[in-house]
Formats: sequence, C-alpha cells, structure tokens
Amino acid sequence: MSQREALYPARPHALFREHGYAAAIRSGDLLFVSGMVGAREDGSPEPDFTKQVELAFANLEATLAAAGCGFGDIVDLTTFHTDPENQFETVWAIKSRVLDQSPPHNVTALGVNWLAGFDFEIKVIARIPAWSRRHRSRKQAELRRDGHFGRPVTSTSRARTRPG
Repeated sequence: MSQREALYPARPHALFREHGYAAAIRSGDLLFVSGMVGAREDGSPEPDFTKQVELAFANLEATLAAAGCGFGDIVDLTTFHTDPENQFETVWAIKSRVLDQSPPHNVTALGVNWLAGFDFEIKVIARIPAWSRRHRSRKQAELRRDGHFGRPVTSTSRARTRPG
C-alpha cells in the first residue's frame, strides 16, 4: 500500500496551520500541491494583484522545492481566477516568465466567484525526480525530527498532518 506524506515549504505561511491542510502530498512519484495563493507569511492576501500572482508562484516554487521538484517537473497546472477576463493577461504574462514552456504543461484555467479573500490560486501535480525520491530533503527531515510538521500518513490512517 502506497504511503502519503504531507510536505511543507521551509517557511510556510500561516494558512496551513489555521485551516489544517498540507501544502502538498507526496504519493509514490507524484506530488499533489494544494492551491497556492499569494499569501504573506501571516496568511493575509497580498493586496496588489500582480504581486499576489507573483507571490503565489513563489509559494508554489517553495512547496515544489520541499519535495526536490522544480517548475520543470509540473505535469498538470490549474489556475483559478475571480475575474478571469480582466486577470488572464497578467497571470499568463507571469506564468510565461516563471515557468519553463518546453515541453508545455497541461493547463486548465477556471473562473470562480470566491477564493477566501484572494484573487488567484494555482494548483499543480508534479512528477518527483528519481534522485529526489532516493535522497530526501535534509531540511524536511530536520523539520519533521524537530516536530514542526506532521508525520507521513498511510491511506488507512485518519491522522491529520499539519504544521505544528
């Protein structure tokens, strides 16, 4: 039976703790990243839209790094927009600047009417590189050892893992 492991960036924002969810789940060679928003360290939204999108991508990058991944490991990308008609051009300009386009990602963009005070969210699935699966991030191991984050969760466990 495959184990699931909750992962967090080195400096997680407060929303993970406040709402009890993982930044990402590692399952086998896949990483399922929760929707990343432009949250400051205290969990509040960045008010400037462009900066909010840039911060969401920075939060995504930090979460991918926790699993030994980078933007090039993304296989599926979903974006959520509260005002897609007016936001799409800004989001796509930042996405094109930040993400490697070769080969292109599988992409879905959705208009939504609520994102808990945020205007943009990005959710991805990434394939964890083989070297990363063999060599666990030293920082994650230290954080886990020091009790800052939850322990791995098996699919039959009901334990909640979250930053502590």
